[in-house]
Amino acid sequence: MRLRQSVHFFLLGMFVGLSLSGLIYWGFKSIWFGNLLTGHLGRTDVASVTPWLAPIVWEGTFDATLIDPLCKQQNITIATTLFALGKYTRFLKDFLESAEEHYFVGFRVHYYLFTDQPEEVPNVKLGQDRYLTVKKVPSLNRWQDISMGRMEILEKLIENELANRADYIFCLDVDTKFYGRWGVETLGRLVGVIHPWFFNVPRFIFTYEHRRESQAYIPAGEGDYYYTAAAFGGSLKDVHKLTKTCREQMNIDAANSIEAIWHEESHLNKYFFYNKPSKLLSPEYLWRDISMSAGQVKIIRFSHVAKNNAEVRPNL
Repeated sequence: MRLRQSVHFFLLGMFVGLSLSGLIYWGFKSIWFGNLLTGHLGRTDVASVTPWLAPIVWEGTFDATLIDPLCKQQNITIATTLFALGKYTRFLKDFLESAEEHYFVGFRVHYYLFTDQPEEVPNVKLGQDRYLTVKKVPSLNRWQDISMGRMEILEKLIENELANRADYIFCLDVDTKFYGRWGVETLGRLVGVIHPWFFNVPRFIFTYEHRRESQAYIPAGEGDYYYTAAAFGGSLKDVHKLTKTCREQMNIDAANSIEAIWHEESHLNKYFFYNKPSKLLSPEYLWRDISMSAGQVKIIRFSHVAKNNAEVRPNL
């Protein structure tokens, strides 16, 4: 009897010991337990999760050595749209060359470039499984129309071409440059990027559309974050719904002779207010100027470049 009890205690001890060893091992190998047990990941100086429990991606909140191999197994394709009309073609070379160095490196990327000057597209060498499709679009006289017209073009692109050709899509401004990693940590069902001018200011500063007459209207005192329209993305299904909704609401405004205060960005913020993003990217993923800094921003991954708006925009 005593021998049997000893064996039982011995086996129970082995089971508990092996279980604890397994938890500790996998804890150090996983992001979630890594945060809990090692403190190597996670930030205490910034919010890394929204009130609706969507992650906010900052430097120090993900481990690329863990997530990259997992996504590699899924054989994903990321469609990426750019709009370079008029003098904005001058930004293409820096954008594409820096993207090839930093943007979803090692993954299949298909750039879709919309321009009124295909002959001005630079010859940039792309890596393996990296593609560029150039699509000609009409010239426009107002930069506001160029910005707002993107929603309909994206909607039609997803409907007509991308269904079996991509898994995710990002729409990015072309007057930008990559300075650091933009990888699979950014992928999600619906992804918004926190505007670099408004990530650390109170809500009443946000430049939402507050006129009730506009379809982009958000009541004063409401709202979560202020998102930039210079970078957003997600799954094809969710971005299609976003672009279709924004396009429909802008058409209603146009029929009523209303233009939202910040054009398609106002409608994007209205959409994100009522359709919460599943993931937010910190201002690391769209900074205002590489020469500016902020304490919470440890690395600038993607930034607008300095330019003279009056010189490059057609109606300024």
